[in-house]
This record gives sequence, C-alpha cells and structure tokens, in this order.
Amino acid sequence: MKFELYKDKAGEWRWRLRHGNGNILATTSEGYSSKASALKCIENVKASTDAPIEEE
Repeated sequence: MKFELYKDKAGEWRWRLRHGNGNILATTSEGYSSKASALKCIENVKASTDAPIEEE
C-alpha cells in the first residue's frame, strides 16, 4: 500500500491510499491549501491504525 499526494483541479492538496493491486482504499474528504496540512492528515491516518471498528 502507498499514500499518493497530489494537487486537484482547484489547486488544493489531496491524498489517496492505494492498495498494491491499484485499487483506491481511502481518499481525503477535503482539499488542503498547503502540502504540509495534507501530509499532517496522512500522518493522522497512519497513527490511527489501532482505531476500533464500529458496526452500524
């Protein structure tokens, strides 16, 4: 798996998490004005890997 960081058409930074087979597993829900903010969001996601699973 890998995180991909990119600029969208509006010039905002976004990320997506891509599986080794090419499928997109997760994407950011918003664009970020700075690359640093987008990278911080990625770090927050990486740090939450032990988050509980909730069924609805």
